[in-house]
Amino acid sequence: MASASTSQQLTETTDTGEPRRKSRRRKTSHLKEVPPSKQQREALRAKCAAVAAKLDKSMPLAKDDMERVVRDILQHAGLPEAYLGWTMVVFASEFWRDQVAAIPPERRLFLLPHCLKHAEGCPADYDEFGLECKECGACSIADFRTIADDMGYKVLVAEGSPVVLKIIVSGYVDAIVGVACLNVLEKAIDKILLAGIPCMAVPLLSSDCRNTSVDEDWVSEMVALQTKAPAQQQTRTYVHLLRTASRMFEADALDQLVPRLRGGPRLAELNGQGVGGLDPIAGTEALAYDFLSRGGKHSRPFITLAVYDALTGGRATQADGQEAAEAIPAAVRRAAMSIETFHKASLVHDDIEDDDPFRYGEDTMHRRYGIPTAINVGDYLIGMGYRLVSRETKTLGADVVADVLDNLADAHLKLSEGQGAELLWRDARQKRLKPIDALKIYALKTSPAFEAALYTGVRLAGPADDYVQPIRQFSRNMGVAFQILNDLKDWRGDADNKLAAGGDILGGRPTVLLALALQNLPAAEQEELMSLVDGGEEATEFRLQRVRQLFEMADVFEQAHRLVDKHQQRAEAIADEVQPDELRRLFYYLVDTVLERPSEASDTTPPATTGLTNLTLARA
Repeated sequence: MASASTSQQLTETTDTGEPRRKSRRRKTSHLKEVPPSKQQREALRAKCAAVAAKLDKSMPLAKDDMERVVRDILQHAGLPEAYLGWTMVVFASEFWRDQVAAIPPERRLFLLPHCLKHAEGCPADYDEFGLECKECGACSIADFRTIADDMGYKVLVAEGSPVVLKIIVSGYVDAIVGVACLNVLEKAIDKILLAGIPCMAVPLLSSDCRNTSVDEDWVSEMVALQTKAPAQQQTRTYVHLLRTASRMFEADALDQLVPRLRGGPRLAELNGQGVGGLDPIAGTEALAYDFLSRGGKHSRPFITLAVYDALTGGRATQADGQEAAEAIPAAVRRAAMSIETFHKASLVHDDIEDDDPFRYGEDTMHRRYGIPTAINVGDYLIGMGYRLVSRETKTLGADVVADVLDNLADAHLKLSEGQGAELLWRDARQKRLKPIDALKIYALKTSPAFEAALYTGVRLAGPADDYVQPIRQFSRNMGVAFQILNDLKDWRGDADNKLAAGGDILGGRPTVLLALALQNLPAAEQEELMSLVDGGEEATEFRLQRVRQLFEMADVFEQAHRLVDKHQQRAEAIADEVQPDELRRLFYYLVDTVLERPSEASDTTPPATTGLTNLTLARA
């Protein structure tokens, strides 16, 4: 669902009536109050239902448009803007009501928060999926869960769990209904709304996570909601393309799309023998295929498939578009896969260069099989990526293949230059860094992944001359903004791969945060910061604490956010001019999902919960 966003999008129009976006950050804590009386809540829900019934539901509900509508509702009702977040959740639920009702309960996911449990004496334990609820009668979780189980729902008791979007993309469910506090709804469900996934939610009446409560009759009504009649309007969705991109890397589909040259068994079939159980010649292929199928968000192939679909009619984003998504030509899907192989190769090599211990929750390739083997697997993946495109000359045409390969090679060179600049800086004696230097490295390391994915989709759909410059500029601004956000995320901890905050400083990586601090601090503090970056004799905990203090003294966190604002606004300005409408909407979708902002809590404070997995396009 959606509540007021930390990055507000205001939709304007040009003289020709085309949409134009303008973003600005703002605080939202004052917009998350819950109407105190049940009578007020019921009246607001009725108004939301009446307005939502009149809307065109063919397109996903944009947060900025929804906020404008909800502000009008509150103004006409004479109610304060403090109820904005709560009312936006209720309004979005009414927008999706008919479409959720038309989806069978066995194709829905029911989310419940663990904070509905009674804190004292709760007998339930946690497993990897959340709270393993027991029917003890002490709270309402078991009651709701029993009803949902009886109706055939998939039920998950967890808040903001990364597994939610994975469940959707895996194809197990087609809609989400849930209960959560406004903070969790804002952080976790926005991406579901933007992707066009039917969803409804009932907000908790308190966000303090201690024996909170909810309008239980609303929850019961939401769970029981169903009709056999199809919804009158179906909303466009990216779910089918997300699923197609993900399924291409499942073991069976991967073997079908890219048959193994050596014909050896999969690693999973070796009964614990490891690579030693393989024919030596087939070992590298087996490791590469295993790594390709073993994790990731598959955002690059999704972008390529989505761009191709947007420029060939947009059929895969229609509500019944799964067949159209799966009918995308195999040659196009292989070209989309190639960008993922380059990305996976860069991860293998990056993990060696940084000596990272974990990837996708398991030992990294070099920790498990040794550095020489890992380097070789990365090289194999690079060759595999080029081969996925080069062998499609008869299908795609020689000119298309040549253009795509040239673009991929250019992206590969830029990415290597960016990584090389980072490595050379890390190993240099003089580690002083200007903000412009860090931004140049970001543009080289991160932007090529965007550009390659976007350009490949465009060129596979037809001529690309008119798109080359917009794609390059859009990708540069998106890549830089994403990398700055990644720097900020590093100071909050990283649930994906990094286990603790401050990994960039400990790893000696050049960041824009460091460069801004060196620019802003007095000379003595600059020297102190450089000594901390070099390691010195101080304990790790002290180093991180002191670096954090110096960063705050230099105001680098707020400055970094302003840089993100600037690059996001530039990316949106480029998206404003993109045609056709389907492609422009995709660009906006990428801005909203890739450049997800942290919550209002300080970026240097580790979050209590992790939101839904975001699209990740940079080298981690």
